[in-house]
Amino acid sequence: MLIRRVGWSGFLLWVLCEGVVPCRAGVAADDWPCWRGPTKDGVVRSTQALPLTWSETENVRWKVAVPGRGHGSPSVAGSRIYLATAEAESSSQRVLCYERESGRLKWNTVVHQGPFTPGGHRHASLASGTVAVDGDRLFISFLHAGGIHTSALDLEGKVLWQTKICDFVLHQGFGASPVVHGPVVLVTADHRGGGTVAALDRMDGKVRWTASRPRIANYTSPSVMTVGGREQMVLAGCNLVSSFDPLTGSKLWEIDSSTEECVVTAVTDGTRVFVSGGYPRNHTMAVLADGSGKVAWQNTTRAYVPSMIVDRGHLYAVLDAGMAVCWKADTGEELWKERLGGEFYASPVRVGDRMYAVSLAAVTSVFEARPGGFQLLAQNKLGDEAFASPAIAGGRIFLRVAATGDRRQESLYCLGLPEAAGP
Repeated sequence: MLIRRVGWSGFLLWVLCEGVVPCRAGVAADDWPCWRGPTKDGVVRSTQALPLTWSETENVRWKVAVPGRGHGSPSVAGSRIYLATAEAESSSQRVLCYERESGRLKWNTVVHQGPFTPGGHRHASLASGTVAVDGDRLFISFLHAGGIHTSALDLEGKVLWQTKICDFVLHQGFGASPVVHGPVVLVTADHRGGGTVAALDRMDGKVRWTASRPRIANYTSPSVMTVGGREQMVLAGCNLVSSFDPLTGSKLWEIDSSTEECVVTAVTDGTRVFVSGGYPRNHTMAVLADGSGKVAWQNTTRAYVPSMIVDRGHLYAVLDAGMAVCWKADTGEELWKERLGGEFYASPVRVGDRMYAVSLAAVTSVFEARPGGFQLLAQNKLGDEAFASPAIAGGRIFLRVAATGDRRQESLYCLGLPEAAGP
């Protein structure tokens, strides 16, 4: 076990989080506590009975209005749901807490107050990151006052600490989510002024290590994975695929084979790391993570914004332009490509052989995705616009969507099958 540069208190936390003594009492195995879920790869590995179809009058357990605007996904832990939002009227960036069973708002904490940073892409929000929950604390990163700041809150919404990661030159926007790993919180902030990747102490927010990044706009969140026989934090973009030791920051390997701007969070099959990008060129690629720097395969498919899913030897993607595709993970051979329709910014979630993918027009496609073929099962529409990826936990689907019109209004839906009647 690698413990250098962590210290005794950090080592103790690391041991606890590795399972010697559980420290995540508030996070269950079927919760959705962070970006891309409990295993951080968009795959639900527990058996859950989920609805196939829904509407405003079918399989909606509850619906609540969400103030402000944000693209961050819901985080579900214990009896609560956490959501980041930015309210233009009050110039505030906030974290919201809802009761999981009823949707009742428990608290609404202002994390930052002050003028919003102007500019960015027309679809961008100033609350595009997803809250990470470790069972005792919440972590969120915002672009505020020209810099990236990561904050920790307790479960009652009190801000415990805030750390400025770096100044930030805004191009399209900022949406990287923090990742909890052992005693640290990992944060990325790539931008045209020279980016930073950093590890902060979970308890006090002190910087444990930082690494400089190129002066290129990029949007990926850190991805911690066990691959090549060791734990690695992998980032794509800035024309690089880079791997760091997540506890010390030492660079394990790096190859100059990516493109400038990437959005997707890297995934792995235990041997290869899969990344993709979309500017100035389209590419999807598999990299051997043994330090050799060898590209196993690549193609020119545009999987720019929605993150991919690897499962049982196959790589699945929902492309920005509304296609679903399956490749063999080891060779990159395309097995099938089928049209869903629409545009996609949200990342899909996989439950068993089913995929749940939400389009920009707020249509959720539910389809079987197996190596042998594709079958569209249902398409369900709630709202008019969706950027946030769904969260699936405890037999419930949580969707953040918006109704457009005279006044844009976001809502959080809890979807689930009717409970069986009692005796």
